[in-house]
Amino acid sequence: MATKIQKTGITRERGWLYYLDKNGDVSRTKMARGGGSAQKSKPQRIAKVGVKRENGFLYFIDKDGDVAKAKMAKPGSRRKSARRTPKRAPRRAATRGRAKTTRRARR
Repeated sequence: MATKIQKTGITRERGWLYYLDKNGDVSRTKMARGGGSAQKSKPQRIAKVGVKRENGFLYFIDKDGDVAKAKMAKPGSRRKSARRTPKRAPRRAATRGRAKTTRRARR
């Protein structure tokens, strides 16, 4: 499903979030966990890769520490297929002015 773009061989450490920044380089920042006081830290650039992004692809750091990309699902594709089912005929309106009763209720 995913194809490797660039081999970086990054070893991940616990408590850090690794991502591709807007320049296409691999960066990391401290994860916010536990709801305690937020420690504002600057992102650190780990590897200078310079990936050029294409529309319709998700870019990530895979388990080997390399940069990979995978094709994203098209938005709404599941909903459109469900809508194509044949529609039922509309229900007939109940008779106006008269309440529907059974034979027993009329006696």
